[in-house]
Amino acid sequence: MTKTSHETGLIFRNAGDRGILIELGLKIDPGINHKVRAVAKALELNPIKGITQIIPTYRSVLLIYDPLVTQPDKFKAVVRRVAENIDSSRETDSSVVQIPVCYGGEFGPDMKNVQKASGLLQSEVIDLHSAPEYLIYMIGFTPGFPFLGGLDRRLFTPRLKTPRVAVPKGSVGIANNQTGMYPNKSPGGWQIIGRTPVNLFDPHRKHPFLYKAGDKIKFVPVSEEEFREIETEENH
Repeated sequence: MTKTSHETGLIFRNAGDRGILIELGLKIDPGINHKVRAVAKALELNPIKGITQIIPTYRSVLLIYDPLVTQPDKFKAVVRRVAENIDSSRETDSSVVQIPVCYGGEFGPDMKNVQKASGLLQSEVIDLHSAPEYLIYMIGFTPGFPFLGGLDRRLFTPRLKTPRVAVPKGSVGIANNQTGMYPNKSPGGWQIIGRTPVNLFDPHRKHPFLYKAGDKIKFVPVSEEEFREIETEENH
């Protein structure tokens, strides 16, 4: 049975034989996610012996540890102390990253599904989808895949009943109340409404990712001609 600890508002849950999940809230909320990132950053700046990975998520921080070096009972007190001493009200280092997207047509094969679910015209879907600055709650699934919060409720659309074996690199999709981007060709069940020509993840770049958790994404609609021009520039 999973053990929990509620000291200082934190909940500790066992995650396999070498992981501890630190829950900082019980809902998906920008304020909770801000605290998650602040705690993760504080733990990175104050390394704990035996912890090999620190992974922030929507409302929790996953710690991966080496069981031959340490055990949760040895570092829980240190984690609580670090969490108590952070100022989660301070702004973290974040940016707004603009992502060009060509919506619909061959780049958005599921646009009609979103239109049917919302009752909106394609132009209205594009306007609503490209209006917000989306908070990156976490990055996962594949390298560089951002889970974005802030999707307009009118665009909420269920996932595909049958996932695709291969979703093209750069695809922009919707799944229920979330939107996100596929940095690489991969399987996926999100409703694809557009594609970006930008290389979202490139392991050969000095900075492989264009963004990080805590940044915001602003989608910028572009024409197919503009898409091709940017794509050519990106691949040279």
